[in-house]
Amino acid sequence: MRTRVLVTGLGCVSGLGRGVAANWERVRQGDGAIRPLQPPAPDGIAAWADDETGAPSLLGTVDPERLRRLGKLDRLSAFALEAGLEAVADAGLLEHPSLARRSAILLGCGSGGNATIETAYERLFGAGQRKVHPQTIPSSMVAAPAAQLSMLLGVHGPVLTFSGACASSAQALGEAMHMIRAGRADVVIAGGAEACLTRGSLTGWQSLGVLASDTCRPFSRDRRGMVLGEGAAVLVLESERHALERGARIHGELAGYGASSDASHMTAPDVEGIAAAIRAAHEDAGIGFDTSALVSAHGTGTALNDPAEAAAMHRVYGPALAHHRVIATKSAHGHMIGATGAIEFLLGLVALNEGIAPPVLNHLGPDPDCDLPLVLAAQAFAPEVLVSSSFAFGGLNAVLVGRRA
Repeated sequence: MRTRVLVTGLGCVSGLGRGVAANWERVRQGDGAIRPLQPPAPDGIAAWADDETGAPSLLGTVDPERLRRLGKLDRLSAFALEAGLEAVADAGLLEHPSLARRSAILLGCGSGGNATIETAYERLFGAGQRKVHPQTIPSSMVAAPAAQLSMLLGVHGPVLTFSGACASSAQALGEAMHMIRAGRADVVIAGGAEACLTRGSLTGWQSLGVLASDTCRPFSRDRRGMVLGEGAAVLVLESERHALERGARIHGELAGYGASSDASHMTAPDVEGIAAAIRAAHEDAGIGFDTSALVSAHGTGTALNDPAEAAAMHRVYGPALAHHRVIATKSAHGHMIGATGAIEFLLGLVALNEGIAPPVLNHLGPDPDCDLPLVLAAQAFAPEVLVSSSFAFGGLNAVLVGRRA
């Protein structure tokens, strides 16, 4: 029999707040985090994280000497460490001997330490200085969050970073599931982080022409584009045997993972590539397409993504789609790029356990090209499974299937 992979710990930080409780409460109530950016960022909107919402950062509880040994923390790593600490504490694994052996860390990041890189360039090219901070390279690497989290937690097993743009953290979770199934680890700390709300990064995104000027309106008429967010989401995954032997609390099961590549265009999605990933996830989980599902859509609010994703859902589910419900939490926390797959799966799993489908925000009315059973006001819904989708630039697709506890 195939090893079941259980979720035993949850942690996150986003523009909605610090901690799972704060994030879920705002998503459930339909309270979004998208708001105007503050100087020195360029003009625009985003779902940026601050220190005012939710629980205090768990990094404040860590011995300063222990933090010092990690080196300089970019904002990217700080988000990953905060979410990772919450997840491991939630799982009851802080200082647990399981972390020293047969454990692993798999994190997804769309880009590296943007703030560290831009600060170095300002010194070098703007101020004409000859040197930059001596830890510029190690703290700006895309692998830094996973490496620093392993040092903080004492994880000696494989520590890997996935960088598949907007699918990064969904890929990390899916491959973590396979690592446990293969017997390579008993515990995997998996998820993703992103900190792309810097002047240079934002300017690049604005130049791409995909950002909305008002807000994020997934699958709505008159939608104008995506809105960036930042933060991290981390989950603790365990083999069923390991979790039950230690009496762990179970949040749910990561039951399936499907991945595909469109292999067609760098930014435009392909309907069949998306559909292939959804089918593969269902097949991996052994779940029929007519099984009642809460579908956490990629739902960016862009002109191209939304109709392609809607068409793929109709192609896969057919008439059964009417029995599912579709949510799109980017309308609340923004597009967190490398972290977005993980936070959407995390919030979807909480919704599954609570029996509540949270609303899609900012909807102005139906678009005939995006005809879906959208949740526009929070409603009681008790489906059997969660289907969480991430579709990235480069045509990189990843879909996760979860079951309730």
